[in-house]
Order: sequence, then C-alpha cells, then structure tokens
Amino acid sequence: MPANDTNECLICKQPLEYLEREEEMECLLCRKKEGSRTRCVNGHYVCDECHTQGISQLFTVCLAHDSANPFTIMNDLMNLECCHMHGPEHHVFVNCALLTAYKNAGGDIDLEEALKEGFSRGRKLPGGTCGYWGACGAAISSGQFVSIVTKSTPLANEAWGLSNLMTSKSLQYLGELGGPRCCKRNSYLSIKAAIEFSKEHLGVEMEGTEDLTCTHFTENKQCIGKRCPFNPVNTGK
Repeated sequence: MPANDTNECLICKQPLEYLEREEEMECLLCRKKEGSRTRCVNGHYVCDECHTQGISQLFTVCLAHDSANPFTIMNDLMNLECCHMHGPEHHVFVNCALLTAYKNAGGDIDLEEALKEGFSRGRKLPGGTCGYWGACGAAISSGQFVSIVTKSTPLANEAWGLSNLMTSKSLQYLGELGGPRCCKRNSYLSIKAAIEFSKEHLGVEMEGTEDLTCTHFTENKQCIGKRCPFNPVNTGK
C-alpha cells in the first residue's frame, strides 16, 4: 500500500488547506523556500520534490512490465511507497503508464528514452494544478504521452493538434463528472480517454479494463461515491 493512506499532512496527518493566494513557505523536510497555496491546518508545508521522493522507482516498474494495459501498470505505480492518495506523482505516472502500455501494444518508441522525457515533463506540473490552473495534471499528462509518441513540438502541425486534442478529451471526461479532485479517479479517466484516443488516432490498440474498480476510495475523505464510475457500487465489486 502507499506510504500515506490518507490525503492529509505528511507531517502531522491533519487536513490540508488550499489558499486563495500564493504564500512563501518553507518545506519542513528539505528547508527549501518557495511559493505555494497548499499547507496543512497546522501550517506544515512539504514541497512537491519531497512529497514525491522515490518516484524514480517508476523506471524499474515500467521497463520490466510486459502489459499492454495501462490501468494495470498505473495500479502497480500507485502501489509504490512514493505514491500517496493525492499528489503530483500522478502527473508523472499517467504518461509513463501510457508510454509503457503503448510500447507493449506495438507502439514504435524507445521506451527508456520516452520514460525519461515523460518523467521530466510530468514533474513540471505542480500539485494543485487541477484546482488552480483549470487543467488537471493527470489530463495534461495524457497529452504529454501523445506529444512524446508523435514527437510534437510547438511548430508541429498534426502532432501539435493531436496532443491538444488528447488533453481536451481527458479534461472533458473529468470536467463533466465534476469535483472535488481525486488523483486516482482523474488518472483512471485520463487513461481511459487515452486508450480510446490511441486506437482512433495513433493506430495502436492498448488493452483496457471495462470494469475497473477503485480500491482506494476508503482513503479519500472527499470521495464522490456513487458519482464515480470506478466506485464498487457502480462496478458490482
């Protein structure tokens, strides 16, 4: 199971609070000072880098995986000790799970190099992106997946369009369902959108789990329950 089975402060386990304005905060683990809108009710702050410590384990998991099902790969990544109920690690895991499944489904990529690129790009998406940027990091990560496999750049034509369409499709799924955020749900929905998109636009058919059931819902105090398509009440499990 993940190292922290709640969505609370890593220091004192108390609830987090989200601020309207960015404030300078000092990470209690590495003492780095930076601007943030997130802290716990006791004032504790942990930076994204410390929050995702150990995330490089994903390379071992992905490079050894032979599954073409990104849900299976994503679940294995979520079970790493570095993965919490919520956090920016999901912004990396989504594109890496998709890149791995894409390669195993016959996609023509150098997986190790693609994972390095996905890791680098995903790490640049801060925690809280979904609430403050108007675009969830998991959805953007699915767009990063497409941009990597199509070798998109800001000057590309079709690849540029496909990358943005991918993010748009994921955001539509997330936006129509509504909040509050759940990093597990948003990751699963973004992966579902990418499986469909890859088959239609990239010609690579990854495997998918139609009756995927979330096993993390008891850890999420803001779980939306039966509104979530992955809740056991909807999947019968």
